[in-house]
Amino acid sequence: MMGRVSGKVAFVTGAARGQGRSHAVRLAQEGADIIAVDICRPFADSPASPATPEDLAETANLVKALDRRIVTAEVDVRDYELLKSAVDSGVEQLGGLDIIVANAGIGTVGTRLDRMKEDTWQEMIDVNLSGVWKSVKAGIPHMVAGGRGGSIILTSSVAGLKAYPHTGHYVAAKHGVVGLMRTFAVELGAQSIRVNSVHPTHVNTPLLLNEKTFRIFRPDLENPGADDMAPICQTFHMLPIPWVTAEDISNAVLFLASDEARYITGVALPVDAGSCLK
Repeated sequence: MMGRVSGKVAFVTGAARGQGRSHAVRLAQEGADIIAVDICRPFADSPASPATPEDLAETANLVKALDRRIVTAEVDVRDYELLKSAVDSGVEQLGGLDIIVANAGIGTVGTRLDRMKEDTWQEMIDVNLSGVWKSVKAGIPHMVAGGRGGSIILTSSVAGLKAYPHTGHYVAAKHGVVGLMRTFAVELGAQSIRVNSVHPTHVNTPLLLNEKTFRIFRPDLENPGADDMAPICQTFHMLPIPWVTAEDISNAVLFLASDEARYITGVALPVDAGSCLK
């Protein structure tokens, strides 16, 4: 089946690489034009190296190679005015807005909540929760004005459905995304706008597969790699795998964006290899 979002326009945040790039490309494969934004700058406490302007340009090239249009901008999702400007410009160039994928997020090294620095907490909430709200807020007026409904997909996490130690700032933000999703679904349903969230487990992107994360999972080894971390990651799941791929999440995003999910709203969809069962 092809063309499941043919003729539609999708706004994707965090699109320079990883899940965001995968979502943009997957939607383009099925016929959508793309508005893609990413901060393309580092976060001090993130174990992953930052996305770059070159990464965002590569996302654009991949979409164009599919004969779809794309508008890109380097935008921090904490900055509502810049987000709004990017979306407004994209809609003006592409002709509307039908899909929002609020994917941008960070993972920073934490500690117990009672020992966490206030700026570490605040940065996480500002990016992973407020940034999602601002991204959706920037796009909703165009979606409503289009008069043809739409689909909004928010990226949460398995950590938005259960708790883990030493990542309380992340857990709180991702639980908050579920609250945003459900409230938006209630508020926008009358306009035929559906709102759902996806909840990935470990995903094989740079946010997971990096040297600092390898060392966090395997401090007993001098030079750990992905193969050393994999057995530990597998213990999180019911299925015998250590992590899923970005494409696995993108397929869920595509489904929720398509008319196949036309009556699905307010749903928190895990793509988690059974992690929520543990």
